[in-house]
Amino acid sequence: MIKKIIISLTILILNDLYSQNVTFNIESLFLSVLKSQLSSGVSGEKNETDYPTYKFTLKDLEATESIISKELEDNGYKKPAQEEFINKINTVFKRIIDPKSETKYLHINFDNKCLKDLKLFKNSNSIDADPYSIYIFKKGLFISDLYSIPEILDYTKNSELSEYEKDAQNNNHLPDVKIYYWKDITDLKEIRKQNIKTIVARNMYLFNDNKTYVTWLITQDTFFIKMLVTKFGYTQEPKFNDLVMNDYLKNYQTSAAIGGVIFTRNCNGKLEIRTELLKYIKEHTKSDENRFLTALENFGYALKDNNSFTADEKYKILAYIGNTVDPFYLNFAGINSGNAVWNAESVLYNSVVKDKNIISVFQKNNYYGLSDLKESVMRVQGIIEHSSE
Repeated sequence: MIKKIIISLTILILNDLYSQNVTFNIESLFLSVLKSQLSSGVSGEKNETDYPTYKFTLKDLEATESIISKELEDNGYKKPAQEEFINKINTVFKRIIDPKSETKYLHINFDNKCLKDLKLFKNSNSIDADPYSIYIFKKGLFISDLYSIPEILDYTKNSELSEYEKDAQNNNHLPDVKIYYWKDITDLKEIRKQNIKTIVARNMYLFNDNKTYVTWLITQDTFFIKMLVTKFGYTQEPKFNDLVMNDYLKNYQTSAAIGGVIFTRNCNGKLEIRTELLKYIKEHTKSDENRFLTALENFGYALKDNNSFTADEKYKILAYIGNTVDPFYLNFAGINSGNAVWNAESVLYNSVVKDKNIISVFQKNNYYGLSDLKESVMRVQGIIEHSSE
């Protein structure tokens, strides 16, 4: 009889929560997790320093799954087929999902994309924040940050839960510790709204191919988008590339650091070349604007002292740089106009002058299948032969 009463109470509380009308399995740990979060508060402070009041476990992640799933459904999200979801995760995050594995969740660590350990980190703006992280919900077929339940569900619509939080505050007797409770966050409603928008926008764009969210993601979820391009190499969305490259131009101008975004290593240790960004540079280089091109050349000149790549990899990188850069020197060498300062010759020419092996390596590798490289090499050879006569 008592068990039936508890189950009935659980159903009543959940049905009363907000207009979200989230449906839960009555055997879930939703209520116990929510109550733990309410009694522990948002954060704590002791002796004017942060004091942890709550430790997240897998139960916290599990407790949000039904809430997020319902919010996505209410906002028009269509769950992709499992195979489609798996392929998209691999395309975007370079993470392979084993459909036969019983693991329910995967952790994507933005500080180290190759780590696969499932650790729970909340994203925050604090200086000493944990690694920025998102989680793949394999069964739910969506991705999300780790959230506390009050950050995505309005618990205050249920009077019993509000009273529970107040009682927890009144009964808090931790010495010298000030606990900040969810009910006291004045902009919690706005935070919750933004969190839901973020979840919806990311999943609608990535897994429903809904392009209407592109602008919102660029303006409201900027860090996430930049990391997709720079950390994971997701370069299929031109407007995302535009965001990253314009940001680079604003902050770095002609710094060789641009090469670190284009020439990277995957989690297997193999050289990865982001050709869409090289294409972007070609498309955005003109007679009076060559700052991207100059930055790429600067990276090429610095290759000889770069210990991150093998000799063979350096030749391949130089080939891709030459294929991108050299054709512009046919018309613009030595010209200064607008934002452009053109050298007398390209990085390919100057590199070949110093290392005659470059040409034979390129030929041996069939010019790496690059469309303009062979012609550029012939041009460089012709100039060198003519100058030596």
